[in-house]
Amino acid sequence: MEVESAECECCELREDCTRGYILGVKADFGGRWLCGLCSEAVRDEAAKLGRKRGGGGGMEEALRDHMSFCAKCRKNPAFRVADGMRQMLLRRRSK
Repeated sequence: MEVESAECECCELREDCTRGYILGVKADFGGRWLCGLCSEAVRDEAAKLGRKRGGGGGMEEALRDHMSFCAKCRKNPAFRVADGMRQMLLRRRSK
C-alpha cells in the first residue's frame, strides 16, 4: 500500500494518505481533496443547508463558503503564526 502526500485545497494542510482514500475524497467533493477537518466542516454545513431548503443538497455552496472562509483565515497574521507553530510541532514529532 503506497502512501502519498495530499494538500487540502481549503486550508493547505498536508496529509499522508493512500491513493484510494485520496480518490474517494475527491469524488465526494467535485475533484477537490480536503483534509479530514475541512471535509467534516463542509459536510456539516451542507447538511444544514439541505435542512433549510427542505432536503436539497448544498454541497457545492458549502464547499465554496468553506474555501472562502479558509482563504480569509490564511491572510490573518495570527493564523500564519499558529500555522508556523503547527508545522514546527509536526517536524519535532517526526524526529
